[in-house]
Amino acid sequence: MNDLCADIGYKSINHVGEELCGDHVDIVEENESSTVIVLADGLGSGVKASILSTLTSKIISTMMAAGLPIEECVSTIAGALPVCSVRGVAYSTFTIIHLLNNEVAEIIQYDNPHVIIIRNYEQYDYPKTEMNIGGKKIYKSTIKLQEDDVFIAMSDGCPHAGMGGKYNFGWKREEIAGYMQALVAGGYTAKNLSTMLVDECDKLYGHKPGDDTTACVVKVRKREPMNILFGPPSNRDDASRMMSLFFSKEGKHIICGGTTSSIASKYLGKPVRASLNFERSDVPPIAHIEGVDLVTEGVITMNKVIQYAKDYLGDNQLYEEWSFKKDGASLISQLLFEEATDINFYVGRAVNPAHQNPDLPINFNIKMNLVEELSACLKKMGKRIKVSYF
Repeated sequence: MNDLCADIGYKSINHVGEELCGDHVDIVEENESSTVIVLADGLGSGVKASILSTLTSKIISTMMAAGLPIEECVSTIAGALPVCSVRGVAYSTFTIIHLLNNEVAEIIQYDNPHVIIIRNYEQYDYPKTEMNIGGKKIYKSTIKLQEDDVFIAMSDGCPHAGMGGKYNFGWKREEIAGYMQALVAGGYTAKNLSTMLVDECDKLYGHKPGDDTTACVVKVRKREPMNILFGPPSNRDDASRMMSLFFSKEGKHIICGGTTSSIASKYLGKPVRASLNFERSDVPPIAHIEGVDLVTEGVITMNKVIQYAKDYLGDNQLYEEWSFKKDGASLISQLLFEEATDINFYVGRAVNPAHQNPDLPINFNIKMNLVEELSACLKKMGKRIKVSYF
């Protein structure tokens, strides 16, 4: 098996006036290196479209993750979905990207705009085989993965953007491909690439989308380990073992917490150099220890990181607030969300009396909650997480 992995991100906006999105993305991991991604677009918009797209994506992803042949999965859903008697089109269209052992991508496309692939920062014209399953025209492609390949799947809300406005016939697929090609060169994550594409569509719609609009981006990259130390051990005698395990791990090293950084400083025989540079008022300043990539305060900083993580998984509106800033929470977010693929947490169970103040918010009381919450967010981002307690 190679050391490649998939960074997957998506974003949707609803048809103007609708509370539910008629597009749905479903991601199912078969194992650590094989994943099924389905983007389904229900006919029309609102509740009916939402139900159709959700059912379509759930059925396909579940069947494929169970190891059923692609033809069987597609024929089941193609046969189950009726064709609208008025418009003569299917009630739900879909795009499937099936990653196998992080070596090969199988792409199955039915009536959605064709997937755009950027390879070596150029648009890649990949082969497609036309199949007829259940009377429906399905396109299948098999592509061997390369590092930095980017797959862009979208609902037809993307090419429809700007229709009758900036563009007479909408934003053509070739134009979208050119726009994304320039962004891919910037090294953005899959989530940020999908966000930028959908935000541009939203602008072209005049912020009143005439269709549900979804983009799902898959970026192939090498695994990048990261290690984060948070809190001193409950038993002081375990400090040396904890530090030994932490610093022996491959990848960058982040230390959170004043007491924790003091223990690390003693273990390394290097002083803690505190910074008095307050980058922002609500996050304490960072410090520096030779041999450590980042040293920050603990609970307040971690709480801010969780806020950014939840937003990143959702509308990604706070991206500009943390993506280029140099405070502790922003720097941790950049390392964990954008750079890391495998994250090892080393968590000390020692209780800090300062965090037991009943006047503080409840999530400040228990450090473990912060770790569990952040771990859950990072898993949703597709990161491999391992947590060790001391």
